[in-house]
Amino acid sequence: MADPFEAIKSTYFLECEELLADLERHAMALESGDADSDTLNAAFRAVHSIKGGAGAFGLEDLVRFAHVFETFMDELRSARRPCDEAAIHALLVASDVLADHVAAARGAPDAIDPARVAQVVAELEALTAGKAPPAPAPPAGPVPDEFGFTPLVFDFQSLDIESPAAGWRIRFKPHARLIETGNDPALILRELVRLGPCAVALDDTELPAIEALAEGGFHLAWTIELSAPVAESEIRDVFEFVDGLCQLEISPLGASVDIAPSSEPLAALAPAAIPEIQAQTPSEPTAAAGSAKTAGQAPPQSSIRVDLDRVDKLINVVGELVIQQAMLAQSVAESGLARSSAVAVGLEELEQLSREIQESVMAIRAQPVKAVFQRMPRLVREVAEMTGKSVRLVMDGESTEVDKTVIDRLAEPITHMIRNAIDHGLEDPEGRRRAGKDEEGVIRLAALHRSGRIVIEVSDDGRGINREKVRAIAVQRGLVASDAMLSNDEIDNLIFLPGFSTATSVSDISGRGVGMDVVKRSIQQLGGRISIASVPDKGSTFTMSLPLTLAVLDGMVVEAGGQTLLAPLSAVVESFTPKASDLHRVGPTETLIRFRERHLPLIDTAAALGFAPSSTAA
Repeated sequence: MADPFEAIKSTYFLECEELLADLERHAMALESGDADSDTLNAAFRAVHSIKGGAGAFGLEDLVRFAHVFETFMDELRSARRPCDEAAIHALLVASDVLADHVAAARGAPDAIDPARVAQVVAELEALTAGKAPPAPAPPAGPVPDEFGFTPLVFDFQSLDIESPAAGWRIRFKPHARLIETGNDPALILRELVRLGPCAVALDDTELPAIEALAEGGFHLAWTIELSAPVAESEIRDVFEFVDGLCQLEISPLGASVDIAPSSEPLAALAPAAIPEIQAQTPSEPTAAAGSAKTAGQAPPQSSIRVDLDRVDKLINVVGELVIQQAMLAQSVAESGLARSSAVAVGLEELEQLSREIQESVMAIRAQPVKAVFQRMPRLVREVAEMTGKSVRLVMDGESTEVDKTVIDRLAEPITHMIRNAIDHGLEDPEGRRRAGKDEEGVIRLAALHRSGRIVIEVSDDGRGINREKVRAIAVQRGLVASDAMLSNDEIDNLIFLPGFSTATSVSDISGRGVGMDVVKRSIQQLGGRISIASVPDKGSTFTMSLPLTLAVLDGMVVEAGGQTLLAPLSAVVESFTPKASDLHRVGPTETLIRFRERHLPLIDTAAALGFAPSSTAA
C-alpha cells in the first residue's frame, strides 16, 4: 500500500514546479517594466506557498532560504524598497537558487552550491536592509553558467563609459492619435515618477477657446524635470508603446533648450502625491465598479489533479473503442444490410458517440503551449547578454492548445532555434545600424492551429541565410555536386544535413546549422515537418508543423497485396486515382507516375513490405 505521506509530498513538488514557473514569469514581467502591485504580490505568494509546504515536510534548508527570499519580496511589495534593476537581478538569481533547493529536496543534493547560496543570501539580506549588495568573490577563471557556456570576461574599469546624466528635462506633447488608441498620458507620467522625483508643468498655451475646440484634437503638453541619475534609454522605454504617437524631446538638465512657456508653475510630483493619476489606472477600478463586477461574476471553476498514467490508460481504452466501432461498422457494411436498417442507424449513433468521447478525452490532455513559451524570455535575456546584442522577444498564440506529449518534446527544438536566431541570425548593434535597422533585434515566436495541426514559427529580422556560402560549403564537403542545379529552398534545407555548419568558429551557444539535423529529427519523430523561408538582409522564418496529438490518430484504410493496411491521415498529403496513361516504365524495374506535370517514382507498397512480388516491372 502506497504511503499517503509520500503521495502528498509528491503533489507538493508538482505544485512547486508550477509556482517556480509562475515566479520566473512574474520576475520577467517586472524586468520588462510591469512593476505593479499585482505582479509583486503574485511573486510573493509563490515564494510564500513554497515555504509553507516545505515547513510542513520538515525541509529546513528550503525553509531558511525561502524565508530570506520572502522577507526581501515583502520589502518590494510594500514599496519600502524600490523595484530597481538591482532588486530584479537579485530576484532572478534567488528564484534559480530556490529551484535548486526544491530539486535538492526531491533527491538531488548536488543541485545546491553552498557558496552560491551564501552569496545570494548575503545579497538578499543587504538589499532588504537598504544596503549595497556585497561584491561577489572573483573567480579563478571564467566559470560556465547553468547552460554550460563560458562567458567572456571584460575589464569594464578600463573602459571610458559616460555616466548617466544627473537629471533630464522631458517635453511630452501627445498627438490626437495617442488618445484615440486608448493610451492615457497620466499613466505615462506615473511611470516616469517610478524612475525618480519629478516636477511637472502643464503647457496649455496652444489650447484654443472653448467654442473653437474641435472633436478629435489634443492641445496639451507637459514639461517634466526628472531629478534622477538614470539613462536616457530608461526614459525612452517608458514611451515605447506610444512611439510615433507623440512629440518627445529629452535633454539633460542644464542644457540650453527652447521650452514653450508654461501657464502653471512647476509642481513637485512624487509617488505618494499621485492618487488622482493612480485612480485613472484601468487595473484599479473604483470600489463601486468592483462590487458590481464581483456580483456579476460566474462562480470560479473547480479542478482536480489526476495522475497522468490514469489519463493515458483512459486514452488507450478509448482508442480501442474507436477501433472496435470501425471494425463493427465495416463488418455490417460488408454484410449488405441497408443503411436504413436499425442496426446501421444504431452504428451511426455509436460512431458519433465514440467520436465525442475521443475528442473529450483528448481535450483532457490538451494544454496551452504557454508552458513552453514562458521559458523563452529568460533564455532570450541570457543569450542576448552573452552575445552583447539587444533583443526583443514577441510571443503570439500562447493559449494554443496541443497534446501534453507534444508540449514536453517541443522545448528542446524551440530552445535551439531561438539560440540560433540570436547568435547567428541577428546582427550585432553596429551591423544593424549599417543595414539601416533598429539596433534592437526582434525574435518572434508564434503558435497557431492550421488544418488540424499546430504550427510553431520562429522568425527573426536578421541577416537571413547566405545561400552562396551555404552552397559553397556543401560543395566543399561533398554533400552536393558542384554542377548541381539547386533551388533556393533546396539550398536552405542543406543546413539540416548532419554536421553541416556555416560558422567560421565554434560557438558555445549555437551555430546556424550545428545541431539543426537534431532539430529536424526531433520534429520528424513527432510526426511533423520543418521548413525555412529566408530573405537576405530581412531575416528567416522556421516553421514547424506538428500533429495535435500522438495518442489517437485518424487513418485511411488501404489494401496492398491482399493485406489491409492503415495509413495515418497526418502522413497523407493527397490521394487520387491514376490513369494507365500516367504510368511510364523507366529501365527494367522502375516506374514513374505523372502527377501535375511532374514525374514521381512509383513505389509498390506490397512489394516494399514483402507481401507480393513487384508489379511495377510487369
